[in-house]
Amino acid sequence: MKITEVVQAKIQSLTTIQIVFSDSHFRPEIGDIEIRPQLKIIKIKQLLNSVKLITEPLDLTLTYYIKIHGFEKEIQPDGVFQAFKSEKELGCTWNHEMTLFRVFVPRAQSVLLELYKNHEGEPEKRIPMTKDKQGVWEASLAGHYFGYYYGYRVKGPTSSTEQFDADILVGDPYSRAVVTANDYTHPAKTLIMDMDHYDWQGDQRIAIAVRDLVIYECHLRDMSAHPSSGMPPYLAGSYRGFIERALPYIKSLGVNAVEFLPIQEFANLEIPYGFPVNGKLNSWNPYERNHWGYMTSYFFTPESYYAGDASLQAGQYLGTDGRQVHEFRDVVKALHREGIAVILDVVFNHTSEYDYNCFKFLDKKYYFRLDDHGEYLALSGCGNDFKTERPMSRRFILDCLSFWVKEYHIDGFRFDLAAMIDWETIDSIREMMGEIDEHIVLIAEPWGGGKYEPRKFSQHQWAAWNDHFRNGVKGQNPVNGTSYIFGSFWQGLSKGDIKRFINGTLEKEGGLFQTPDHCINYLASHDDHNLGDFIRIGCGKLTGRELIQDLDENVRLTEKELKIQKLAACILFTSQGGVMISQGQEYGHSKVIAPSTAPDSQIGTIDHNSYNKDNETNWLNYHHIDINIELVEYYRHLAYLRKNHVCFRQTAPKAITWLDHPHPMVLGYLLPGGQDDPFDWLVLLNGSDRESAEMKLPTGAWEVVADHHNFQFSPQTIIKTEHINLPSTSAWILRRSKL
Repeated sequence: MKITEVVQAKIQSLTTIQIVFSDSHFRPEIGDIEIRPQLKIIKIKQLLNSVKLITEPLDLTLTYYIKIHGFEKEIQPDGVFQAFKSEKELGCTWNHEMTLFRVFVPRAQSVLLELYKNHEGEPEKRIPMTKDKQGVWEASLAGHYFGYYYGYRVKGPTSSTEQFDADILVGDPYSRAVVTANDYTHPAKTLIMDMDHYDWQGDQRIAIAVRDLVIYECHLRDMSAHPSSGMPPYLAGSYRGFIERALPYIKSLGVNAVEFLPIQEFANLEIPYGFPVNGKLNSWNPYERNHWGYMTSYFFTPESYYAGDASLQAGQYLGTDGRQVHEFRDVVKALHREGIAVILDVVFNHTSEYDYNCFKFLDKKYYFRLDDHGEYLALSGCGNDFKTERPMSRRFILDCLSFWVKEYHIDGFRFDLAAMIDWETIDSIREMMGEIDEHIVLIAEPWGGGKYEPRKFSQHQWAAWNDHFRNGVKGQNPVNGTSYIFGSFWQGLSKGDIKRFINGTLEKEGGLFQTPDHCINYLASHDDHNLGDFIRIGCGKLTGRELIQDLDENVRLTEKELKIQKLAACILFTSQGGVMISQGQEYGHSKVIAPSTAPDSQIGTIDHNSYNKDNETNWLNYHHIDINIELVEYYRHLAYLRKNHVCFRQTAPKAITWLDHPHPMVLGYLLPGGQDDPFDWLVLLNGSDRESAEMKLPTGAWEVVADHHNFQFSPQTIIKTEHINLPSTSAWILRRSKL
C-alpha cells in the first residue's frame, strides 16, 4: 500500500491550514488527521491539488504538527503573517517625558527588555514587555537614557528547525548604533543615541541624473588602509582616513559619485576555519573574514570597525560610544562639499549568516524564506534569504532607506542581488523615494536567486547594472571568453551589438532598458577579476596561476595592456547611460594575494574573489597609481570631457550618426554638440588587435583631442586629409568647430 505523506503544511490564517499531500488525489476524513497540540478540525475542503483544514483558532506562540497515517510534519506559519501589520514607530524613541521601546515579534511568548548602564556587566533594569494585537511588544520608562545600552531576550515556540533562545541577548533591528564584540557570533547591544546634535552646516543631497553619473565604486577601508596612503595606524582604513587621504584623490579623478561597498553594520568575522561549528565546516575561508561587508547584521547603523582607532582584535568591543555615526556623517558632508554624491551598496536579499542576527532570534519564520521543512533557503548563495514580501519586512526596508536618506543625506542606493526583492517592495521603494526626493538614485544589481531581470527593473523605473555592456566590450572571462577590446567578439556578438551598447542598450534595439536613464555601464566591479587582471590574463601576460614575485613590475602596464585599457575606457565614457568604474580600475590595479598567516595556498597569485581579505590584496596602493599615471590621467581627461560636454551623456540614439567601415572591429560615431557646446564630436574605435584601418572622416576640419597616446585639449592636431589611420587597438576622439 502506498503511504501518503504530507509534502507541505502551512498556516494561512488563524483558522486555516493548507496541506499538500504526496498523492494529490488523496481525500482524507477529519478522523484521519491529528493535529498536536490538540486542535479541533471543523471542516475539510478539497482544493485542486491540496486540502484546506478549517480549524478552531490557532495559537501562534505554539508549534503545531500534523499527523496522518503515521507520518508527522511540522506546520509552518505562512499566509497568516499577512494579517500582522503595524504603523507604530519601532525601535527606541522618546519625548520630553519618557523613553519608549517597541519591537515586532509576532509569535513570541514573552519579550524581556534589558537596560545596561555599561556595555559590559549586568543589566541595570529588566523590564517585561507587553504585546499588542499586531505583534508589537513595547515598554516605556520615565525619563531619558542616552548613553545606555539595551537588548531583548525573546522566548517563543521551539522545534527541530527553530530555537527562540532567551539566553541570547539581541540588539534592536532599528538600532541607530550598536556596540559589538569581536567574535563570529557578533554579539550586540543597542546604544541609545540622540542623533539630532550634529551640525550639517547646511549640507544637502546632490541631485544628479543617472545618465550623468560617473560612479567610483570603492570599499571605504581599502581607500586609506595601505601604508602608501601615509595614514597613521589609528586613521588607516577609517572614516577620517577616507576624508584625509582618499577624498582628495577621488576628487582629482573627476567622478561625481562614490558608491560604497556595504557600510551598514555587518558581521566581519566568519566561523573558525577547519573545524565544525554548529554543524558547519568552514572549508572555504581561511581568513575567517567578511571584508567586503555583504553580511549585514544591523541595517540602521554605520559599520563600527571603520571608526577611528578600531580593530578586530579578539575580545575588543567596537562602537561603544557611537562615534561611527557622526564620523560617517562627516564623510558624507565632506564628499558633498566637493560635489560628489554618496551611493550606498545595500543588502536586503539576505542577512548575516553565522552571528546572533537579531532577525533569527526575533522570528525566523516571519523574516526568512524557508523550505517546506522550515530550514533556511540560500538562493542568494550567502545564507538566510530575507523574506521581503512580508508586510513588516517590507516596512523595515522602507523605514531603513528613509532613515539613511533623512539622517545621513544619502543620494542613492545600489541594491545587491536585487532580483531577490519582491516587486511590490521594489515599487514601494520607488514610490517612497520619489516622495522624499525625486533625484534619489536607485540602482539594481538585476539578478540573484536564479533570476535575471534588468528589463523588468527598467519597466519599474529603476536603473540597473548593464552586464551586456560589460561582457560585450570586455568579455565574460579572461581565459576563453574575451570580447571586443581584445580583437574578437564574445558568444557571436558583432559590431551591431557594440553600437547598441554605446546607444544605451535600449530594449527597442534588442537591449535591456527603456531609456539610457536606466543604464549603468561598467567594465568591472568588486566581483570577479578586476579590469587590470582581466586584461593581464586576457592578453596573455599572465595565466592567473603563477606566483608574482615583483608587485611593481606586475602592475606596470605593458604597451599592449595600456592600449587595451584606453580603448575600454574610451568606449565606457563615451557611451550613453551612467558610468561606473571600480576602485583601482583607473590605474590597472592588480589583486595579488598578499602574504598572510592564513593557511592560503594561493598566496602570491591573482585573486578573482577577494571578499575575505582585509589586506594589501584589496587595499589601494598609491605607489602603483604613480607607476601607471598615464592611464590615471587618461581617466581624468575622459571624466572631464564627459562632464563638460553633454553630448557624451545626453544624446538621443537617433541623433548619433554612425560611420560605416567594412572591418568588423572598426566603427565610429558622430555626436552633435549640445546647445552650449561650440563643437561636434567624433569617436573612432579600432578593436582589431592586428590590423590598422583607414577611416573616412565626415566633412570639416577635425582636431584630435585624444589618440592612442594621450589627450591634448589645446593646442589641437588638425587632420588635413579626408582619411585617418587608426592603429590596431586604439580609440580616437576628434572635434569639429560648429562655427
